[in-house]
Amino acid sequence: MSVFRYLRWALLSTLVGIALAFWLGWATTGTLGGALTFTMVGTVLAILEISLSFDNAIVNADKLKTMSEVWRRRFLTWGILIAVFGMRIIFPLLVVAIAARVGPFEALRLAVAQPSEYARLIGESHLAISAFGGAFLMMVGLTYFIDEGKEVHWIGTLERRLRQLAPLRGMQISVVLVVVLIFASMQEDRAEQAAFLYAAMLGLVVFTCVEVLGQVLDDKAQAAKGAVASGGLGAFLYLEVLDASFSFDGVIGAFALTQNLFLIAIGLGIGAMYVRSMTIMLVEKQTLAQFRYLEHGAYYSIIALSVIMFAQSRVHVPELLTGLIGAGLIGLALVSSLMSRHRQPVDA
Repeated sequence: MSVFRYLRWALLSTLVGIALAFWLGWATTGTLGGALTFTMVGTVLAILEISLSFDNAIVNADKLKTMSEVWRRRFLTWGILIAVFGMRIIFPLLVVAIAARVGPFEALRLAVAQPSEYARLIGESHLAISAFGGAFLMMVGLTYFIDEGKEVHWIGTLERRLRQLAPLRGMQISVVLVVVLIFASMQEDRAEQAAFLYAAMLGLVVFTCVEVLGQVLDDKAQAAKGAVASGGLGAFLYLEVLDASFSFDGVIGAFALTQNLFLIAIGLGIGAMYVRSMTIMLVEKQTLAQFRYLEHGAYYSIIALSVIMFAQSRVHVPELLTGLIGAGLIGLALVSSLMSRHRQPVDA
């Protein structure tokens, strides 16, 4: 089965997106140069989204393995609508509406008529977004490694030690809380500390609620229809919140390139389509089973991204550097996986 089969919708969205970016540039500036500039910026945004979200595709594929066929299809259809329209359009509008204490339609008016003010309000919300996303993503990464059932280890010494911590209740939350307190103490004043702590605690609460809801729903599904029915609504919600957390960095970083909400939606939307296409390919071709350390690289990348998001509450970390760190960790994991396939299987 060719790779083109998996990428056909992403490639189609690229053509449509580039055409829309060109038209938007022409409609906004009335010049060919402006149209070409909009097209270039949209392309860069798509590449930025793909580079920041490849680890998201791997984690999605890992979770989709446990989902029922019905909910897997729903995630790959409804999920893309939520990812493109929800996180790339509605989420920034809600952030501005809350920050400016205005209605969503007024926030939309700001995006169209006063893009610089709109971008400023988004920037002012960066502290809370960094704290929430950092806490949620760090919980995702640590939960993967601090697990009694984990048998395959890439960095053996470190991962075995983390696995030994699994019997200690609440270890993941304790680690995240320590990190949160460290970064909260770095904030300039008490107001920023309070905002950082509140958003980080909300990230922990959301992660815990989604995990509990998923477990309850899966238990009910197993009791009613057997294990095949598990992995439904709870897993779907988990992946949507996870996708939202990954999207924070791209949405905020996009405003460094352009303040046009619609151009941001086009560029990041193209990138989101590639992430979904890669997810489908990873699941159907069972790539994670063939490359045993690929998941490890993705989850290390998630932990690195969580630390970067915390750090962005104090300093600016270029999106290019963030993407390179994630791609580098996944690349190392891929190389290790290929090397292991050429050796005799050994116990992890």
